[in-house]
Amino acid sequence: MRLRAVTINVQNTEGDPRRLGLLNSELRRLAPDLVALQEVVDTDHLAALLEGTGLHGTHQSEAMSYTPPFVDRYGGNAVASRWPHRVVEVLDQRVRGAGDVPWCTVAAHVSLPDEGDVLFVSHTAAWRLDDEAVREQQALALTDLDARHRTDLPSIIAGDFNAAPEAASIRYLTGRQSLSGRSVHYHDAWEVAGEGPGHTWSVDNAITAALLDQIVRQPGHRRRIDYVFTGSWHAHPKARCEIRAAHLAFDEAVDGVWPSDHHSVVVDVEIGADRAA
Repeated sequence: MRLRAVTINVQNTEGDPRRLGLLNSELRRLAPDLVALQEVVDTDHLAALLEGTGLHGTHQSEAMSYTPPFVDRYGGNAVASRWPHRVVEVLDQRVRGAGDVPWCTVAAHVSLPDEGDVLFVSHTAAWRLDDEAVREQQALALTDLDARHRTDLPSIIAGDFNAAPEAASIRYLTGRQSLSGRSVHYHDAWEVAGEGPGHTWSVDNAITAALLDQIVRQPGHRRRIDYVFTGSWHAHPKARCEIRAAHLAFDEAVDGVWPSDHHSVVVDVEIGADRAA
C-alpha cells in the first residue's frame, strides 16, 4: 500500500502565534498517513496541530506516569496516524549528559488496512553540537526499542536527530559503522529518493538564523538533521518498504512568518508483505 510519512519539529509555541495555523494548514495540505512530531507542548497543542487532518494523535505525556523536566519549555514528542494506533513504549532518553532532554521516544503499532501492524517511532536526540557521544547512546537505545517491538512490516522511524549524515549516530543507523561493538541497518529516505542537500536546519530560515547566531556563531550554517528511516531486509525478510519519493515541506515563509525553525521531511513509500509469485 502507498503510505506518506512526515516528520516535523514544531518548535513548541515560541514566537509568532500565527505559526500554529501555518503548521496545521500545511499538515492538512500534505495529507500524511503517519506524522512524527517533536517539541509539542501538550495534548491541547497536539489537538490544535492536528485539527481537521483526520489523524489520531498521542502525546508522550498520555503514556507516561511522570513529567520529565523542561517539558514546559521544550515540549515533548508525539505520533499521529490515519488509522488507529497503540503506543507500545515511551522511552526516556535522558541518558548521561542529556539531563535537559525532555523529548521521549514514542513508539506505536499502527494498524494498516489489509497489511497488519507497523512500528512507527517519533524520536528526538540531544541538541548540543558537542553531544554526539550522547546521541550515540540514544541511537543504541532507539535500535534496542525497535528490536523489542518491530513487526513483520519494516519499521518507520522519524524525527529530529540533531546530527548530520556524517555523524557517528547516523552512520550507525545506516550501517556505515558500528557503535559499542554493535551494528544495524536502516534506509535513510532522503538518501534514497531526495534531491539536493535536503537541509532541514538552515540559516535561510529567519527563525533558525537567530538560533544559529546564538549557538553556532558561524556564517552560512546549513545541515540535514531531520530524517525518516525505514527498516531493511535484514530485520524484515518477509516484507518491504520501498521509498518512492522524499521532499521538504514547511520550508517557506508565509506573509513573512516561518512555520518552524525546522523544515520537514515528507516521504512516500510502498509498504507491504512480500506476495507469493
